[in-house]
Amino acid sequence: MVDSPPEAAAAPAPVAPAAPRPRHLTRSAGLLAAVAVLAVITVLGIAVGAKQVPLDQVWHGLFHYSGADTDVVVRDVRLPRTLLGLIVGAALGLAGTVMQALTRNPLADPGVLGVNAGASAAVVSAISFLGVTSLTGYVWFAFAGAAVVSVAVYVLGGTRNATPVRLALAGTALTAVLVGYINAVNLMDTAALDKMRFWTVGSLAAATMETVTGIAPFLAVGAVLALLIARPLNAVALGDDQAKALGARLTRTRVLSMAAVTLLCGGATAVCGPIVYVGLMVPHAVRAVTGPDMRWILPYSAVLSPVLLLGADILGRVVARPGELQVGIVTAVIGGPVFIYLVRRRRMSQL
Repeated sequence: MVDSPPEAAAAPAPVAPAAPRPRHLTRSAGLLAAVAVLAVITVLGIAVGAKQVPLDQVWHGLFHYSGADTDVVVRDVRLPRTLLGLIVGAALGLAGTVMQALTRNPLADPGVLGVNAGASAAVVSAISFLGVTSLTGYVWFAFAGAAVVSVAVYVLGGTRNATPVRLALAGTALTAVLVGYINAVNLMDTAALDKMRFWTVGSLAAATMETVTGIAPFLAVGAVLALLIARPLNAVALGDDQAKALGARLTRTRVLSMAAVTLLCGGATAVCGPIVYVGLMVPHAVRAVTGPDMRWILPYSAVLSPVLLLGADILGRVVARPGELQVGIVTAVIGGPVFIYLVRRRRMSQL
């Protein structure tokens, strides 16, 4: 008689998989971490330079100002410079993010598309031909130059048939023409050259509290506009037809986007000169964490772009002691290879 097979052991009860962590919690945690990094880099921006300032003296200079040499360095020199780097970095990051979404061009950047060059050319003209020397004067000319070049690039890129490569080529061509014009004006007007020689390469070195308070309202309005149009920009990124189907007002969104970019780029360029690639590099890095949702990309870019800009400024002060490399040079050295990498990616080559 054949023994009957033993009863099969009871299978263990299946364990329910752990619920996936909500994406918004991950994004929120990442944003808090980015804010913490920004706080650290802000302190380093005040403490690190041609002269190292211990943290206790940084605290003393900020909150117990006594007029000592170190206090003067902290409060009157490095604090305005750091604050200007914070607001300008945020402005450039937001502007680059909005431009990439609006044009559906992953290579869009205020520098790459010629917006910074347009603002610079307008300011150079104002200094050389009209004798403008005040920040208030710079700002309005920078706004005008940024707006004109933004429209020109969009028109040259083919408006409705514009592709990322066409827009990048149009921006590059206009930038070359405008840089040539700027150099020609500088060569013909040596007095203007003395005023512009540091400004034209992009610098935070001339920052004062008056500069910060003068430009902050313009950048704040541009930042608010950029954040308010995050949701319609999500629809625009899907294409015009789908955006209309979702109820997005394309004309209104484009007008508000260009207004935000003009305020952000024009204001940043007026006070610091043309600083390139910040608005290109940061949004690409941010998307790896946030995905394509502009409601998260914009806040992340506003926080991490100052980290990049202040980090570049600190690096420029450290590597060239006792002098310094202008922050525009450092960002160009870092951003150039990144731009080439993005262009050469297989995904980009198919655009």
